[in-house]
Amino acid sequence: MKKPYALVTGASSGMGVEFARQLAKRGYNLLIVSNEEKIADVAAEIKSKEIDVIGLVLDLGQQSSARELYEYTRAHNMEIEVLVNNAGVYHDKDILDDSEGFTSLIMNLHMYTPAMLCYLFGQEMKARGKGYILNVCSVTSKMAAQRLGTYGGTKAFLSHFTRALHIELKPYGVYVTDVSPGAVDTGLYSISPALTKLGKCLGIIVSPETLARRGLRALFHGRAKTTIPTIFWKVLCFIILLIPTWLLQLIRRHGWF
Repeated sequence: MKKPYALVTGASSGMGVEFARQLAKRGYNLLIVSNEEKIADVAAEIKSKEIDVIGLVLDLGQQSSARELYEYTRAHNMEIEVLVNNAGVYHDKDILDDSEGFTSLIMNLHMYTPAMLCYLFGQEMKARGKGYILNVCSVTSKMAAQRLGTYGGTKAFLSHFTRALHIELKPYGVYVTDVSPGAVDTGLYSISPALTKLGKCLGIIVSPETLARRGLRALFHGRAKTTIPTIFWKVLCFIILLIPTWLLQLIRRHGWF
């Protein structure tokens, strides 16, 4: 019997690589996707005698990408049992200081492409009565704050979309999970190694390995959502929700954030 595939987007580095590695340990064949050519090297590293690993170069920032990826799996007779929507870009910048091209890119990567992949592969999973979808959201989906408007706003859409899909598909044997990381040690943040080490010791920053392990555990246990790290970021999100708009404006005026 042919093994099913796990599809991981944004798998050439960081969290995506870890999702792929840990799914491989669970015995899944892999289709890993990135817009970077090094995805072929990642595929070669993970591939073994027991599992097949295919690295596909594809720009998921285009609105045609989800359909193109779906048709690729159909043409190669791949049964996608696990879908991990991980591809994305991070930044903190005023909304109007972004270029039109980047604004379009982040909206496609965080909203359109993952939603359409859920739509296309979700229908097959529903028909089979089995499937797993993990959408990488963010704690910033709860933070309507300056410089996070576009990033957090797109992640808010994905988080709400994931919750609704979880409710709709669970009765059909399809689990959909929102994993919302806080800070992850992927090199995206301009902080020193010493501060990164301190953040990890305090539980504020987690490694990609930890995030992938906990996220997949939540997925395969059928949870609707998991926030990683848990306590610090849940408390912070609660506090931020209590901050009035006038105070956020004052903080901005004085350059405190």
